[in-house]
Amino acid sequence: MMDVTLENFETEVIAASQTVPVLVDFWAPWCGPCKVIGPLLEKLETEYGGRFKLVKIDSDQEQQLAAAFGVRSIPTCILLVNGQPVDGFMGAQPEGKLKEFLDKHLPPAAEPQEEEAIKEEPAPLDAAGQLQQLQDKLAASPDDDDARFDYVKALLLSGQDDAAKVAFAPVIAKAVGVRRLDSLQRLMNAMDFAAEQADLTGSTAKFDAQIGANKRDFVARFAKAQLLAAQQRWTEAMDELLEILMRDKAWDEDLARKTYIAILDIMEPPKPKVAEGQIPPDDPTVASYRRRLSSVILS
Repeated sequence: MMDVTLENFETEVIAASQTVPVLVDFWAPWCGPCKVIGPLLEKLETEYGGRFKLVKIDSDQEQQLAAAFGVRSIPTCILLVNGQPVDGFMGAQPEGKLKEFLDKHLPPAAEPQEEEAIKEEPAPLDAAGQLQQLQDKLAASPDDDDARFDYVKALLLSGQDDAAKVAFAPVIAKAVGVRRLDSLQRLMNAMDFAAEQADLTGSTAKFDAQIGANKRDFVARFAKAQLLAAQQRWTEAMDELLEILMRDKAWDEDLARKTYIAILDIMEPPKPKVAEGQIPPDDPTVASYRRRLSSVILS
């Protein structure tokens, strides 16, 4: 509630009513009923939470404003919307009648919004935290081959070969029959092969020379592919395997094809969460190399 005079009438009433209804209470200090209705209007202004603005004009002090609104007795209340009077009443009114008057003209109260619990996004896990999370998941479901695949893969990619072999040991007997477990075994084989090489720098020069002398030296090509895979140079390793497959699709009991598929399994990132019924997008590199394999095999 605020007191309005001729000086601030334009701002506090006319301009203000362009955005919120303004209820003007004409009163005087000597008016008994004014002292009854005034506190009720102030209470309702608070209860209505900004749905209307209450202003008071002393009709004795601001006779020009009172005359402009045709005030003949007090209290007189006039409601303005968009700079224009829309309704009013004279005399003291009980609270219920005042509410009926206001509710008839004011915009409805906004529906109360349920406060959503503020969920703080957990801080991203570092590599050690992610590994621990995978280990905990496997410990909770030791028969879950997918959980074991994720954990062993993470160990291998972080260079913890010995720990990976320990974690893989419980399923080594069934690896041949479970493709993703077989893929882990093939990556471990590649890492063992790389460790056995005399050239500890991981150079492929020796194999490049052999391939240069004989493009159909599939043993050399496969050795190079294993070395590249052990270095996590996935696409280069698959390119070398494709060179074998383009010349001999079934070489060494499908060794090149199976190793290629193993690398695709290792490269495949976790699928992002999507809405129910939607299919998560494929990793573009994995999708591209999968199509290249199909093209060679089917040609």
